[in-house]
Amino acid sequence: MQIRGQGFCFSANIRNVPLLEIRDLTKIYPHGESAFGAKTRGEVRAVDGVSLDIHAGETLGLVGESGSGKSTLGRLILRLIEPTAGTIRFDGRDLLAANHSQMRRLRRDLQIIFQDPFASLDPRFSVEDIVAEPLIVHSKIVHSEIVRNEPGGSIRARVAELLRAVGLDESALRRYPHEFSGGQRQRIGIARALALRPKFIVCDEPVSALDVSVGAQIVNLLAQLQRDFGLTYLFISHSMPVVRYLSTRIAVMYRGKIVEVGNTAQITERPTHAYTRSLLDATPELA
Repeated sequence: MQIRGQGFCFSANIRNVPLLEIRDLTKIYPHGESAFGAKTRGEVRAVDGVSLDIHAGETLGLVGESGSGKSTLGRLILRLIEPTAGTIRFDGRDLLAANHSQMRRLRRDLQIIFQDPFASLDPRFSVEDIVAEPLIVHSKIVHSEIVRNEPGGSIRARVAELLRAVGLDESALRRYPHEFSGGQRQRIGIARALALRPKFIVCDEPVSALDVSVGAQIVNLLAQLQRDFGLTYLFISHSMPVVRYLSTRIAVMYRGKIVEVGNTAQITERPTHAYTRSLLDATPELA
């Protein structure tokens, strides 16, 4: 598996003030309820007092084993689930103080790429409708027929542009998710995430459901899109090697806590926490 580049750095775009500031973020599931509805004994501290900064133009890799709280943290940042305690500031604004209307506007800048390209796309919608949906919703256009009935319309043109950006051509517009491979479906999901020109994207294990070679292509695509569009990523993964190749900095998560954070070389070459060393020892090097 070969991935172009290592530890991409965008220092020219990184400001002194972080784009995203997280302080003491906590999510507790009481009464034996977990994030997935499973019953457990006692409370579950899925995210436990996490503090992180993410600067504009960088990729912060968030790595840890399954169940460490990585995906929960990503969803807390986007307010797809609500925290028990803590603060989240995005571009100087307090996300947790935003009401529904304000949060809807902020979501233009905050997007997510999901782990499973098979489950994250509605099989009833064409690719055109899937990618156009955020444009329609945020443009207050309530029916996708507007897209189909205006071949030269701005929404359709934008969808075609997005598909080209992720390596698909306009022949994909009328097709449905089941007609595509896993890697192609993930490209469609990426196009949807880019539709509103966001500043920040949570990449929630976007290659874990793909085979190694296809996953490498998606990682390369994400790196290229970051350069082209000036994106900022939180890249969540259980694979230290993949995180190592894509990330500017790495945060290591264990049992809901961040146990170590630093630049890519520091974390992968001079780890200080035993859990970080165990992750490195357990994962084979990339060719």
